[in-house]
Amino acid sequence: MKIALDATYSLGPNLSGIGVYSREILYGLARTHADAGFLFCYRPHRFLRSFASRIPANASRRLLWKEPPASAALFHGLNQRIDSARHHQRIVSTFHDLFVMSGEYSTPEFRERFTAQARTAAERSGLIIAVSHFTAQQIEQYLHVEPSRIRVIHHGVRPVVEPKTNVAKEQLILFVGAIQRRKNVVRLVRAFEHTDPGWKLVLAGSYGFGSLEALARIETSARKDDIQVLGYVTDPVLENLYWRASVFAFPSLDEGFGMPLLDAMARGVPVLTSNVSAMPEVVGDAALLVDPSDDASIAEGLRRLTTDPALREDLILKGMARSRQFTWENAVQQTWDAYQELLS
Repeated sequence: MKIALDATYSLGPNLSGIGVYSREILYGLARTHADAGFLFCYRPHRFLRSFASRIPANASRRLLWKEPPASAALFHGLNQRIDSARHHQRIVSTFHDLFVMSGEYSTPEFRERFTAQARTAAERSGLIIAVSHFTAQQIEQYLHVEPSRIRVIHHGVRPVVEPKTNVAKEQLILFVGAIQRRKNVVRLVRAFEHTDPGWKLVLAGSYGFGSLEALARIETSARKDDIQVLGYVTDPVLENLYWRASVFAFPSLDEGFGMPLLDAMARGVPVLTSNVSAMPEVVGDAALLVDPSDDASIAEGLRRLTTDPALREDLILKGMARSRQFTWENAVQQTWDAYQELLS
């Protein structure tokens, strides 16, 4: 039996959240089901690049051009995109979020293209994997998919890399994510301005829609000298930031899941995050929840975390325990179970 998957987004060292998900599912399935055959399919613009990466012995490369490989028993679109299904009645697609449809977080042109792709993928999929219950609800609301076709499978947490030497905690508030409107960086900066002198805010992530607005606000901030904008950072640099940080702030406006939340909790960083979308589902009672639309709520949350060591310690313990509930092994097994359900 051959399973074909869209591996396009799994390439390269600087992976997005979707890239991390794709790689974990692709290589996890091949590792745990050695008796099955897997077709790692790449869209034309990434196909030649794929030869720079090693793939498992029970996998082979295919060009993904309009149609999934006809020889596969099942095709899995790992990023809510199914171009055609003429040769495939057995289609699984993973939906990560629908914020492009639900908010003003992209250009009108991108929203139109994204919406069309999402609707097509929903129509052509026998089963849809949603990465959170929140995303599942959005799939029902915006794409009118019946719940019987949706399976919720949470992400896992990245392996913790212990530092080789002791890393001292600093008065450092860390944000990890794209500098974009949806991530609510402008309000985070305004809230940070109310923290005590001596605290630093570090923003680690690439630039996205609305980044110029955030960067302009930082330039005019009275605490400009206490704010670092690092852009995208490598995994070793990111690990070091987690170990140095005393607070992780992630007051995003909309998340389909929120992988950085798990990463921070697993590394013993107390978390502040939003009380909307998928974030409460991910953190449970292991984080301080704030209203991301309210500057005062974010500022008060930061004040509490930066001035109350006992609260930080409580959230550290809860966060580490919470993060252990999310594993890629579980995500891989549940994905395989979804395949078997559809194939049967």
